[in-house]
Amino acid sequence: MSMDNAVEGHRAASSWLARVRSIFAATIGGLVEWYDWYTYPTLALYFSKSFFPQVDQTAQLLNAAGIFALGFMIRPLGSWLMGVYADRKGRKPAMMLSMVVMGCGSLGIAFIPSYATIGVMAPVLLVFFRVVQGLSLGGQYAASATYISEMAIRKRRGFWGSIHYVTILLGLLLSMSVLLVLQAVLTSDELIAWGWRIPFLIGTVMAGVAYFVISSVNETKSFEAVQRLAERPRTWPLMAKHWRELLIVFVVTAAGTTAYQNYAIYMPKFLVNTSGFSAETAAQISTATIVIFMFLQPLLGWISDFVGRKALLVTFSALGTLGTVPIMMALEKADQSTNAFLILTFAFVILSPYTAVSALFKAELFPAEIRALGVGLSFAAAQAVFGGSAEFIALSFKRANHESYYYWFLTALMFVAFLTTLRMRDPQRHSRITED
Repeated sequence: MSMDNAVEGHRAASSWLARVRSIFAATIGGLVEWYDWYTYPTLALYFSKSFFPQVDQTAQLLNAAGIFALGFMIRPLGSWLMGVYADRKGRKPAMMLSMVVMGCGSLGIAFIPSYATIGVMAPVLLVFFRVVQGLSLGGQYAASATYISEMAIRKRRGFWGSIHYVTILLGLLLSMSVLLVLQAVLTSDELIAWGWRIPFLIGTVMAGVAYFVISSVNETKSFEAVQRLAERPRTWPLMAKHWRELLIVFVVTAAGTTAYQNYAIYMPKFLVNTSGFSAETAAQISTATIVIFMFLQPLLGWISDFVGRKALLVTFSALGTLGTVPIMMALEKADQSTNAFLILTFAFVILSPYTAVSALFKAELFPAEIRALGVGLSFAAAQAVFGGSAEFIALSFKRANHESYYYWFLTALMFVAFLTTLRMRDPQRHSRITED
């Protein structure tokens, strides 16, 4: 009997270790995807001069932000294509395919000649390869968020699910760290002339490595259960049946992704263009706060396993409604790097209850047959409409000398999310991820 117990214990331990290895392998793919995606906005201050010359800095950033927004606009198409693929062929093959597409996009951007060399074809090619990246990331989120949520152990699903956003932040942090290194070893003129291409080349190599890492992971039990069904339900009628879940994800994501884009992506430019900090100081402030933000994710994910996902989402949207305008006005007037660091850190504390459960609460709302499509499509649609346009809207208001309108725009999104999260059921208690 003791021998049987020992064998069962060994099997359980092996199964747990296999899950953990699979989750971390998936996170490597996510890290690479998000690094490649965020390299564009992180380097925008430098490469925008190569593609949009003869205009002032705000206009250059506005043009670069417009293409950034276009990448978001194409992501719903990527989520649809890859979501259907992941629900029919598997989460693993979808993640592998997204690596190939993203690597091609980064390689293309790295080798685009400047405007001075090929004229208008330079920004045209930039648009094309950014669209390729948008297709990849839209599909990657659908596949990886679903994979990690399904692979996690039920009682610790919040903790393991939060790892997904850690990979997003690691991708951003890695892109910013590469920039800090380049700023230390290259002059500003060298970065503008050719140095900005290096991070895109690094991303291409990383995508190739991630492809082979992901090829070693196991498929999830949820997908295998779907494969055993004698007759699978039709996709779009099942999606229509879950329209409420799609709407919940869209509304909550609209607030969460816009806040994230504001504090994590747009903020280095805001600190330069509005607060008056140098590009180097702004990068240092943002990098330091994102490190803290990253470590908050597993803590709040762990807390969600005890209090539920809804409690965290209500907390985020309530504090965001009350705090967005004061935070942005304080950052606008910050004249010391320490003050800007503390204010931005506080903003990330408010945002963390959303980001920690962002991928998981979406996955828990949908049945396995349409989970990747439901998670990815509603998320990508919200990002396309709101998240991708956040920086463009902010710069447009600034150029019109009404920058504070942008702060109230963010607040309005938070308030709508607050009303939505108050009325929603707790995704944890009513989770549709039935396998453990």
